[in-house]
Amino acid sequence: MRKTENLIGESDAFLAVLDHASRLATLNRPVLILGERGTGKELIAQRIHYLSARWDQPLVSLNCAALSEGVIDSELFGHEAGSFTGAKNRHQGRFERAENGSLFLDELATAPMGVQEKLLRVIEYGEYERVGGNKSCQANVRLICATNQNLPQLAADGKFRADLLDRLAFEVIHLPPLRARVDDILPLAEHYAVRMCREMNFSYFAGFSYQAQQQLLRYSWPGNIRELKNVVERSIFRHAIEDEIIDTIIIDPFTTPWDKESDIIEHHPQPTAVKPSVNQDAGALTFPIDLRQQLQQQEIIWIEQALTLAKFNQTKAAELLSLSYHQLRGLIRKYDINVNGD
Repeated sequence: MRKTENLIGESDAFLAVLDHASRLATLNRPVLILGERGTGKELIAQRIHYLSARWDQPLVSLNCAALSEGVIDSELFGHEAGSFTGAKNRHQGRFERAENGSLFLDELATAPMGVQEKLLRVIEYGEYERVGGNKSCQANVRLICATNQNLPQLAADGKFRADLLDRLAFEVIHLPPLRARVDDILPLAEHYAVRMCREMNFSYFAGFSYQAQQQLLRYSWPGNIRELKNVVERSIFRHAIEDEIIDTIIIDPFTTPWDKESDIIEHHPQPTAVKPSVNQDAGALTFPIDLRQQLQQQEIIWIEQALTLAKFNQTKAAELLSLSYHQLRGLIRKYDINVNGD
């Protein structure tokens, strides 16, 4: 059985999709999954398969966009020896490998018309022929298809078989984009951050600052979860300091230090930081100063004050500082702050 990714999220839109997929899993019908790139269509296909009665049988996948017409025909249905130049042996297609299980076809909208016609025949009659063969093969396979294209419009334009769409569209699962799942952005970001810290052999993840959290929440995520994963992993890698919280999110890896500042602001506006209510008397300092040391000392003072106000309840202290519990724990370890109230 192949290793699968976790489905993470608690937003209403995401939980509704999970429930929809779970109920569909019990039916032996084709399923059509629609969603933007990076929304997790293959993960939903895996959920449907492993919650179905076919869970202990193969789940085979094929990206239709990755192959040319002749190759995809052979990959799906197999071919007989000698059916074309170089075909020395019989080739087992994806349908044959998925027998009694499920076949996930991603980017279905790119499948050639000839392949679409054969798919329709498999759905209607449960049979197909290998390329170069004249013997019908039986198929007991559940078809799960996905695309980010508008299939009804493609069918209206004559670019997708309307009869195939009718057979696939018993029920359609619509995956919400990440911008419609705002409540899931930070849990997903922390999940990928922890994984990246493990890959970099960090003992823990120090957390995101308030500014970094706002940057994650305000971005539109056109690449959805896949883009979020890349952005978080990149930000952890570039930060590269285990015991300091992540203060900057690197969304665009193509931005260079010598780009115009106006361009950076235009593409990635920074949220206005919330300034703590403290008396900042510049006259009390004698310059030159060690700014980093001064800021660290002030951080320690604020953390100790919050812990005292919260009677050393770290969860409540984190709330007073607008930090997550794990972020506060990271700072306590960093500064070796006494949390016992002694």
